[in-house]
This record gives sequence, C-alpha cells and structure tokens, in this order.
Amino acid sequence: MHAHPRFQWQDAAAIRAFVTEKSFGTLIVGTQTAPMIAQVPVVWMGDAVIGLHLSRANALVPLLDGTRCLLLVQGPDGYVSPDWYGIDDQVPTWNYVSAELEGLAHVTDDLGLMAIVDALSGEQERRLLPKEPWTRAKMSDGLFEKMCRAIIGFRVEVDVVRGTRKLGQNKAESVRLAAAAGIAADGNGVLAALMRSEGD
Repeated sequence: MHAHPRFQWQDAAAIRAFVTEKSFGTLIVGTQTAPMIAQVPVVWMGDAVIGLHLSRANALVPLLDGTRCLLLVQGPDGYVSPDWYGIDDQVPTWNYVSAELEGLAHVTDDLGLMAIVDALSGEQERRLLPKEPWTRAKMSDGLFEKMCRAIIGFRVEVDVVRGTRKLGQNKAESVRLAAAAGIAADGNGVLAALMRSEGD
C-alpha cells in the first residue's frame, strides 16, 4: 500500500462496503519458496470474517488451513497524464482504490462451505432483481451437494484492514478536478467521479 498519509483510507464501514461491492479479490499466501496466489470470490460471513472457496485441486488448499493470508481487493484505477493537470512540471502517476485484508484462514466443514456458497450467490442474485433469484432449491435433489465436493471452503478471520484511495488528494482542488476531467474524457468515468467526490 502507498504510505502517503493523504491516501490512507481508514473508514472501516466504507472499506467493508467496497469489499462487498467488488466481491472478488486476490488471495496471497507466503511460502518458503515463493508467494502463491488465487483469484477468489469473497463474501462477509460476520463482522470480521470473510468466506471464500477454492477448487480442491488448487495448490493453495493444503497450505491455507491455519495460515495467515492476505486478500487484495482492487477497485477503479487509471493512468493520470501530467498534461491533464494544467500546471507545469508534473509527472505521470496512477490513481486507484484498493483494500488489503489480513487474517488467519481456516477450512470449513461441508455445512460451512454451503453457507459460503449460499451467502455469495444470495448477495449476487440480489443485484439482479427483479429477476427471480437463483437458489440451490432450483437444482435436482442432491446435485448441489455433489457439485460442492469439487470445492473447499475457508473462513478468514480478518484482523488487519488497510485501505488506499489515491485520487489526487495531494493536489490543489482545481488541479485534481482538471485531471478528473482528463480521465473522464479518456473513458474512465468511475475513477473520475471518485476524484471529483474526494473534496466533498
């Protein structure tokens, strides 16, 4: 994470909402030889517990139970051209939003895994309303449980949360807004809107 104090994001509720909105991250585990990663869907299972699942064939599975891990969740990002600032002697940079969640991972039992899948699909199906939500009740008897044998669930007890919102807060408002206009014109409206709202 960027160490600049202006970019530190410490609003725990906002970070939680950001992780909920993204629902997808990069799981990172250190080993004696090299870091290992996996891309995973995630869901909050409690105030400080993230649920996720991996394929049973994933090389991380035998390493993860009882191990500290890092989950990186990334939001909008984009290149910032010095020309967009409207002032001289600037350099290129990259603006972004991200969160890091650290904690101890524990494998779940079958019921815990199914609870994670239900919570994850429930959260995503709510976003598709007014479509009738999918639930496992729509599946043939026993098929959901059978298919779940291919994956394994984990709960991560999150004890460290770090966030970064690098959105040009270190620039004068007029300069930040000029850069936001350039980013919007380049097609990155989401990042531009965040930069504009940073002064609110």
